[in-house]
Amino acid sequence: MISYLVSIAFKIVYLIILIVVLLSWIPIFDQRKEPLASLVRIYDMIMAPFKAIIPPIGMIDISPLIAFILLQIIEKLIINILLHFGL
Repeated sequence: MISYLVSIAFKIVYLIILIVVLLSWIPIFDQRKEPLASLVRIYDMIMAPFKAIIPPIGMIDISPLIAFILLQIIEKLIINILLHFGL
């Protein structure tokens, strides 16, 4: 049961990252207006460690891609540990 909740939490994080990245490509969305402003604040908290380590390549920020990959690895490790203990 706990592993299922952890999986859902990670899916929500993935969804937030995906929404903010996709909407950043569309100039008509103002990121200062709600509800997008709340998503951007959560996105910034999640992405801060990745952006501190991974610089943009030219005008392309690859930190969301790296975040997806690393978060999936972390999710699999946590879920495997939880399932090992029967949680």
